[in-house]
Amino acid sequence: MPSPLIVEGFRATDIHSKVESLVTNLVNIKDETGHFLLPLPDGRIIDTKGWNDWEWTHGIGLYGLWQYHTLTSSERALDMIDKWFSERLAEGTTKNINTMAAFLTLAYLYEKKRDPSQLAWLEGWCDWAMRDLPRTPLGGMQHITYVDENHNQLWDDTLMMTVLPLAKVGMVLSRPDYIEEAKRQVLLHIQYLFDPTTGLFFHGWQFDDDDDNDKGGFVGGHNFARARWARGNSWLTIAIPDFIEILDLTPQDGLRMYLVGVLEAQCRALRALQTPDGMWRTLLDVSEEEGSYPEASATAGFAYGLLKAIRKRYISKEKYMDVAVRAVKAVLQRINEDGELVDVSFGTAMGHNLKHYIDIERTSMPYGQAMAIMALVEFLRVFI
Repeated sequence: MPSPLIVEGFRATDIHSKVESLVTNLVNIKDETGHFLLPLPDGRIIDTKGWNDWEWTHGIGLYGLWQYHTLTSSERALDMIDKWFSERLAEGTTKNINTMAAFLTLAYLYEKKRDPSQLAWLEGWCDWAMRDLPRTPLGGMQHITYVDENHNQLWDDTLMMTVLPLAKVGMVLSRPDYIEEAKRQVLLHIQYLFDPTTGLFFHGWQFDDDDDNDKGGFVGGHNFARARWARGNSWLTIAIPDFIEILDLTPQDGLRMYLVGVLEAQCRALRALQTPDGMWRTLLDVSEEEGSYPEASATAGFAYGLLKAIRKRYISKEKYMDVAVRAVKAVLQRINEDGELVDVSFGTAMGHNLKHYIDIERTSMPYGQAMAIMALVEFLRVFI
């Protein structure tokens, strides 16, 4: 069957042009006011918007660049990745769940180039994740960040920021201990964050403080605001197909079958909650009239996950391709003339009420740019 020249009114060259504009904007975002800077107790100030710093926002940005390089052999994207690691590794930073996000791309980069100077970083940070990263009851990775310990908390973000890197490094370095720990973390997070009544995921879980003792008994807790937050859900839509691919799980593998079932449940819910113009709201099951605004980074993440899951035959093309394409169109409509993906919510800490999520500001961010790149890269595969 010949490759299509036009898909949904778009040519491949149109999509490449959009990606290039997103890439340019990604590395040129600036916080002109200082409003989005992150001051730390030790005196450091982390620039979460600008490109030349080290936070999860940059880790996702790197992954978007890597996805584009993988599909197109873009030397521009690869040079940007190389430069970021050269400069950031020379400076170093504090180990936490979020700063670990960059190591997903570093693992792919090391697999490609085998630069021996990067090996110590991969081993050192993964050893920290395995042995020194604080754990919740039952062994879950506590979502510790630059500023907050988040004692006994599981967040859905952790799967994207730390578990995927650990799995990829485990495969690249032939470390089965890393791989098995990554599997355990995926299962633990699904156990506490998946909502079987809706097919969606809660943002987080708090274990009761008195459950980390040795008295035994039931381990209780709560899901905070029980927020079915869009970007948090999109981390799962991205992470599940990527996790299956990274570990090369066979169709007969029990873990793969379980994960595909979870993904299918989520995709069914997403299909029902998509807005008429192809978006999803920042709180997926809260109406726009109640303040839940359409959010572009999550929509891009859902588009990527849906398209990849369809391509890998984890979910049905007949059921979900229209959903994915409508999401891609919505993302394209929100890329402005400067290459900025608009309607992106800022980094979102755990909320104790739903208003917390509704009040999050919208601004251009590296992860928004990257998630749009990832969605369009997957869409470009339709032309192949």
